Amino acid sequence: MMRANLNDILVFMAVVDEGSFVAGGQAMGLTRSAAGKAVGRLEDRLGVRLLHRSTRSLSLTDEGRVFYDRGLQIFSAVDEAEASVAGSPGVPRGVLRLTVPDAFGRLVLLPLVKKYLAAWPEVQVEVNLSDRQADIVEEGFDLAVRIGEAPPDTRLVSRVIAKYAALLVAAPSYLAERGKPRDADALSTHDCLFFTSRNRRQSWRLRGADGVWTKAQGKSRLRLDSGEALRSAAVAGLGIALLPDFLVADDLAAGRLKRVLADMDAGQATIVAIYPTRRLLEPRVRRFIDSMIEALGG
Repeated sequence: MMRANLNDILVFMAVVDEGSFVAGGQAMGLTRSAAGKAVGRLEDRLGVRLLHRSTRSLSLTDEGRVFYDRGLQIFSAVDEAEASVAGSPGVPRGVLRLTVPDAFGRLVLLPLVKKYLAAWPEVQVEVNLSDRQADIVEEGFDLAVRIGEAPPDTRLVSRVIAKYAALLVAAPSYLAERGKPRDADALSTHDCLFFTSRNRRQSWRLRGADGVWTKAQGKSRLRLDSGEALRSAAVAGLGIALLPDFLVADDLAAGRLKRVLADMDAGQATIVAIYPTRRLLEPRVRRFIDSMIEALGG
């Protein structure tokens, strides 16, 4: 396949950004006809159709969406290259693809995304809300936010963003029926709600006044793969759960949940930002990481 002309690619990007051949051509100093011919040449070289055309609108084909997204990555790389020479931080633009835990994403991250979009109008954000640990390299994510330790993977860079206290909690109805455990050993007689997924299973470590950490031997008849589902199960009186304070703060304030073994340290939930190893980090990714640290680092 012949190498595509760079000008044709720039015209294609302009047509998509402006929403028509007329406006895209004007942005590039071309007529509608010239813009259409440039996109046509690009499609011929690639051997695929990039745009669905109708008398009223244009829309990207699946192949066009992939090509457009790669074009945005190229623009970001150019900005980063200029910044590395000029000392400028670069202007974030393009599509920022995030994968984040469901509850953390909705409660904590989406308000940050709102501010980020307002600050950088040339950026689009796609957020995957899931407690599943995606392969961010294979699935094309720019950034993952995870709760817990970063996986050992040489393809990835990790950075701690924030830490939240982990709390043992249960519903008043559960405690009224089963009683409050007096120490960590007593958890073995209680129903404990554990997080579990295909590649990891939660374990509880508690530290008493003596400063010694011990692994709690809790009985588990119900295991769930979602932090929000664990919270809901605890509120419904199904057992004791270990959850980060950002997830249960409202329930504790409203009395829907009560602290269990509050005199023991249950550790912290560490929030980690993970991104693919790159010599230069795109401005849209770097700025979002900075915004998280600024908002949550305290």
